Amino acid sequence: MTGLPAAAAAAPPKRLAVVDTNVWLDLYFFGDPDARALAGALESPRWAAVRCAQTDAELAAVLQRPRFGSNAGERARLADSLRRWQLEAACVSLRPQGDCRCRDPDDQKFLDLAFAARAAALLTKDKALLSVRRRAARLGLAILTPRQFGDSEA
Repeated sequence: MTGLPAAAAAAPPKRLAVVDTNVWLDLYFFGDPDARALAGALESPRWAAVRCAQTDAELAAVLQRPRFGSNAGERARLADSLRRWQLEAACVSLRPQGDCRCRDPDDQKFLDLAFAARAAALLTKDKALLSVRRRAARLGLAILTPRQFGDSEA
């Protein structure tokens, strides 16, 4: 007996998702309607996001670009979104994986994170990542666009 209430002991484990930088921007900057289902899933008890130091660094660098946070209010909103993301998304140590390679070395960290965390899904619109979806699926990872994710969760 674990001492947990029966409801807590019976709760299914959360499925883990890796959200690439552009999808994060769709969620928190652009408000893309295709990302709504993902936003809802990440707020539910069924899904949780994972991140790593490398993905955090890329996101922080992108948010420094002039296009993002062009005024003080926007910068404050994005900084708050980033803080909440980092509090809510579990940080995983990245272990490079050799099973699935991306032709764009800048995107490899998302694949490596997904396999290191044993994520169920990697959410992206990046063509280089989407091009390895069949190989990743054979290894247990679904690589989906936000729209495909929404369709699969409906």
